[in-house]
Amino acid sequence: MTHIFELVYLVVAVSLISNFGCINAARNNKYVTCGSVLKLLNNDYRVRLHSHDVKYGTGSGQQSVTATEVQEDVNSHWAVKAATGKHCERGEPIKCGDTVRFHHLSTNKNLHSHHFQSPLSGNQEISAYGDEQGSGDTGDHWMVVCSGDSWQRSLPVKLRHVDTDAYLSVSGRTFGRPINGQMEVVGVSNPYSGTDWTAAEGLFIHQSEADSVPRHTEL
Repeated sequence: MTHIFELVYLVVAVSLISNFGCINAARNNKYVTCGSVLKLLNNDYRVRLHSHDVKYGTGSGQQSVTATEVQEDVNSHWAVKAATGKHCERGEPIKCGDTVRFHHLSTNKNLHSHHFQSPLSGNQEISAYGDEQGSGDTGDHWMVVCSGDSWQRSLPVKLRHVDTDAYLSVSGRTFGRPINGQMEVVGVSNPYSGTDWTAAEGLFIHQSEADSVPRHTEL
């Protein structure tokens, strides 16, 4: 019986040590990776990219995308995925120049743009789009514009819409009801106006431990 208890203790101890190693490895990961779930923070306006089941009353009539000052809102979670029809390995760092999709977890839509005017400022509209399976089209594709080799979590990036060349931005204007106080998210041609975004809170998957333990920061 003593031998059995010693064996169980050994198995538990090894498991704990292994998990601790995985957690430390994940904490050392400094890149945004394929499969990560994150919140995108606009550097100029200090608001997080957000969506919800509220449609625009003008333009495309698709699901609206806004930005919120509320850090804890669950409607600000976006999963980083490969472009439609492409594949990226879970935990693989997103490289500068890669084309990705941002999948909105709460509503199963993709961050999207097209040649419609935004409702408040008349810039390019940003919406959330896709069917019940979360599938959309090339309007969901965004190029990660950054310096260096890969998207580092601590550094800002720009997100350029592949179909229209517009940069994801915040106009500085705020909505009234039913999304009172939330800011308008737009596409702009000028890459220097409200176009820097940083990976804030999230679940960041480490490549070598992609099937084990994700790096978790407060959501």
